[in-house]
Amino acid sequence: MKLIQLFTAVSLALSGAAFAADSHSHAHEHKGLQGGVVVEANHLDFELVAKPDTIKLYIRDHDKPLSVKDASAKVTLLSGANKTEVTLAPTGEALEAKGTFGIAAGAKAVAVVNLPGKKVATVRFVVQ
Repeated sequence: MKLIQLFTAVSLALSGAAFAADSHSHAHEHKGLQGGVVVEANHLDFELVAKPDTIKLYIRDHDKPLSVKDASAKVTLLSGANKTEVTLAPTGEALEAKGTFGIAAGAKAVAVVNLPGKKVATVRFVVQ
């Protein structure tokens, strides 16, 4: 009887190892398609492109651009002791703001993004 239990335990252990060795992976790379910094949140990719005169936020769902037509976002920029809040509005394929922004490498940005039909996303970036 103990031999049968041992055989069953070994069979289950090996079948679990075979299942775990499945080559399918749900992970994917988060590459910046617009030259920005990409962060995943709420199963979406958010790409922040921060320049001294423009801030853009692109949103993708499984590498497909997500419509930002009725979306909105507020970005808080933290650079040294400076803190700036910027409201982004839809402009074609991205949420965007124009102005003069103190963007430097290492600056931090926190975006609070409202997308219709989805929960609010809070996304943190470090500008490179």
